[in-house]
Amino acid sequence: MQRRFGFTLIELLVVMAIVSALLGIVAPRYMHKVAVAREAALKENLSALRIGLDQYYSDRGTYPEALGDLVARRYLRAVPLDPVTERRDTWVPAIREEEGGRKVVHDVRSGAAGNATDGTPFAAW
Repeated sequence: MQRRFGFTLIELLVVMAIVSALLGIVAPRYMHKVAVAREAALKENLSALRIGLDQYYSDRGTYPEALGDLVARRYLRAVPLDPVTERRDTWVPAIREEEGGRKVVHDVRSGAAGNATDGTPFAAW
């Protein structure tokens, strides 16, 4: 009599049920950690942009007309990535008019839609 090697359908179903139960427990925690990491990166990138704006103002006595001026004058190597939108062009500059009608960027916010894990809108950061 020949003996067959392999798994029965019941054994495979039990293993798949155990694996899916474990994934059901781990996946939400993983996704939450990914969201928290994106928010931390967003805060860090906003901080780098604001420090660059402050240094530009400190050196030149005026704010830049665009965020690209920070890169052109080497206050930043590149405009940082918004980790929530995964783009560099979604930053929302806060523009104010100086004497003489010149419009300058004095602050920057995220252009990401939605709210952070603590409920505050990304645009409020």
